[in-house]
Amino acid sequence: MSCCSSNGTCSSTAAATAAVEPAPVAVTAVYAVAGMTCGHCEQAVGKAVAGLPGVTAVSVDVRGGLVTVSAGAELDDEALRAAIDGAGYELTGRA
Repeated sequence: MSCCSSNGTCSSTAAATAAVEPAPVAVTAVYAVAGMTCGHCEQAVGKAVAGLPGVTAVSVDVRGGLVTVSAGAELDDEALRAAIDGAGYELTGRA
């Protein structure tokens, strides 16, 4: 489910590259996420993923449907799935 109207418009246009507390990066992974169409979607997914324990950086590419996540340890795909699904989008797998 998306926050946007059926024609793909949204009132938010802010960018959502979320940086979290700096730490040595041990793991970076790219995930495919369905349902993102605008800046609000970008912010919602970025905030949901950035709040997970161990995440050090998040970059959301709405046009490509990709979320790049860096963490200090191995990423928990199910925790990421739950955070993204909870924000109203669908993690479809690693890209």
